[in-house]
Amino acid sequence: MVKQLDENDARPLPDHVGWRLWQASRAWQAEFADTMRAAGHGWFSESRAGLLGHIPRGGLKQSALIDRAGISKQAIQQLLDGLEAEGVIARTADPEDRRGKLVLYTPKGLAALDDGDRIKLEIENRYRDRLGEGPFEALMAALRGLAEARSG
Repeated sequence: MVKQLDENDARPLPDHVGWRLWQASRAWQAEFADTMRAAGHGWFSESRAGLLGHIPRGGLKQSALIDRAGISKQAIQQLLDGLEAEGVIARTADPEDRRGKLVLYTPKGLAALDDGDRIKLEIENRYRDRLGEGPFEALMAALRGLAEARSG
């Protein structure tokens, strides 16, 4: 027996906060990635950004990155290989663990982080202009409240 999807099901999908947060997040990520590439970082992608967000400016152990990122060791290895080939990060021997590696930003990677900080603020200012000061601050407070409720 073959299972078929009922494409004729006309029930509307619920319009819920999770869907709206996901849509807003995807729109922000796409705008950020597009702007980073326009700023000269042609290597930048949303998947690479997702990994870079887990690497502090001072670098970290590759094993810690695997724990932080929540994706497979193989996926992290592929992303790091690509970032290393682009000259964004470098992997060096960990002086505390002969088998381990440290993931460090190169000057090119640090410059990209600086551009990313600037671009994030530019996007935020566009959101502030689009929504208005009061609604934007209310949005920020609501998002902080949701994040704190999750972590508390």
